[in-house]
Amino acid sequence: MAQSVKGTRDLFGGELDWFQRIEDTVRRAFHRHGYSEIRTPILEEIEVFKRSVGESSDIVHKEMYDFFDKGKRHVAMRPENTAGVVRAVIQHQLLATSDPQLLYYIGPMFRYERMQAGRYRQFWQIGAESFQVSTPESEAESLVMLYDFLRELGLTRLTFSINSVGTPECRPAFHEAFRAFFRTREAEFCEDCHRRIEENPLRFL
Repeated sequence: MAQSVKGTRDLFGGELDWFQRIEDTVRRAFHRHGYSEIRTPILEEIEVFKRSVGESSDIVHKEMYDFFDKGKRHVAMRPENTAGVVRAVIQHQLLATSDPQLLYYIGPMFRYERMQAGRYRQFWQIGAESFQVSTPESEAESLVMLYDFLRELGLTRLTFSINSVGTPECRPAFHEAFRAFFRTREAEFCEDCHRRIEENPLRFL
């Protein structure tokens, strides 16, 4: 008897009701803040993700579902959606005016990850992207929007922890400091860990 592919699942009954409630709540909360929904294809040219996520990342190296189609095009099932949204914004010239573009998405993503409890290879992601808006106020609005969404779902005891990976100017110094620390303990790490440390130590944390 045919079974669902490992890492995927069927949604129905009460679980599907919860999914639909989450989707409806996202749309209400994000629309209140002026965001519009965008839907991009599940399939993208693989270069879309290599450029955005980085060829050295674990997503590109190990986790993407990618293949050559019958037209010999190298395509991938999206492992995340920021790259696809950026591609769509550029392709359709949505930044032709100086007006901000506030976009959100809900949809399935795909990663060939090691199976763990609660982690699937097909999973759903909610995200929001803002273009031509780059101010502390816009960052704060994103947090308020997320807070509104979670509160509307019924979550009340919420704590936000805000961190930073530094500016483009100071980040190289962070990288080198991390590398120097990890090299003192390199005997404890696997070969793949060494690669991550050298290519992008922040991905090792």
